[in-house]
Amino acid sequence: MTLRSKLAHTQITDTGKVRDHNEDAIGSNGDIGLYVVADGMGGYNAGEVASGIAVKTVQELVTEACHRERRADVDAPTGMMRQTIILRDAIMRANKIIYNTAQTQKQCEGMGTTLVACLFWDNRVSIAHVGDSRLYRLRGERFQQLTMDHSLLQELVDRGFYSQEEASRSTNRNYVTRALGVEHNVEVEVHEEKVQPGDHYLLCSDGLPDMVEDEDIHLTINTFDANLDMVGKQLIQLSNDHGGRDNISLVLVRVLESFPAETGLLTRIRRLFG
Repeated sequence: MTLRSKLAHTQITDTGKVRDHNEDAIGSNGDIGLYVVADGMGGYNAGEVASGIAVKTVQELVTEACHRERRADVDAPTGMMRQTIILRDAIMRANKIIYNTAQTQKQCEGMGTTLVACLFWDNRVSIAHVGDSRLYRLRGERFQQLTMDHSLLQELVDRGFYSQEEASRSTNRNYVTRALGVEHNVEVEVHEEKVQPGDHYLLCSDGLPDMVEDEDIHLTINTFDANLDMVGKQLIQLSNDHGGRDNISLVLVRVLESFPAETGLLTRIRRLFG
């Protein structure tokens, strides 16, 4: 089952007003409901190499694995668990490729990337992230960050040294404690959420929330909701109007209708003749 009729999305990336090149990368596969944002770092042009490897690897591995699952006639309960594992394992593989590339190619030494990705399936979404690229959900009037940054500042908030309000004004927001390519192995944080029609899911690099308050992101989505492309352009414009100190990338997904997994005899017959 393709999800193209179940999910609408827009994606956009921008260099910003200060950087001279874009080290972010974005990708999607609307058929399987996969969306990825990566924010590269380290060395001249090496950041964009790391983020590009991350997005390309995750897209290829997850797409291949999901197609195998579809052909294998996996029952829904097993499939639910497997989707998250598929996403996590693809990101871990991307980490090893980036790390090995950085170790063997001098021009890529020290490169790495943060990443956030999600995979929709059976009225659920698997969410995975490393670093401070984020995923937000807008459900009704509640705009909520579903990922927690892997950053020094977030650790200080967790330990009570800063309040969330104080942290939002801090100038030390971008010291990440976890990234792809820094070490041979990486811990990928994953979890699953139930999905409802009308939900919006926003994946973004830190160039957006560093420049635009959550309340303004929420307001922009609500105001231009009839046109997702316009939402994306307005969020980029807001980031640049507020300084555009970093590259800005986002993927915005709107859930149009329910997408339960196909199970049972009818599905097996479809697979035999599909």
